Amino acid sequence: MGRIVVDVMLKPEILDPQGQAVAGALPRLGIDGFTDVRQGKRFVLTVDGAVTDTQLAQARSAAETLLSNPVIEDVVAVQELVEEGVDPPNTDLPGDRLGESS
Repeated sequence: MGRIVVDVMLKPEILDPQGQAVAGALPRLGIDGFTDVRQGKRFVLTVDGAVTDTQLAQARSAAETLLSNPVIEDVVAVQELVEEGVDPPNTDLPGDRLGESS
């Protein structure tokens, strides 16, 4: 099962009240060093099998026409989700995963 991630952000010229609220709250919580906060949206699209170039192209099309409002938002990324620390299953070698025996 593959996954495609679509990240959408407000355009820089659009006011971001949620980001401003978070930016104001961080110092009150003792979290310093951040000069700006922008809020965005993330969509995770799941497909059967491995992600193909065709599916990535379809996800880009969906991102531009359905998942974002092009008047106020930019699609900043459409990419395959690769989870850190998770190796894809190796189907060539039997017993190569934890708990399996040859």
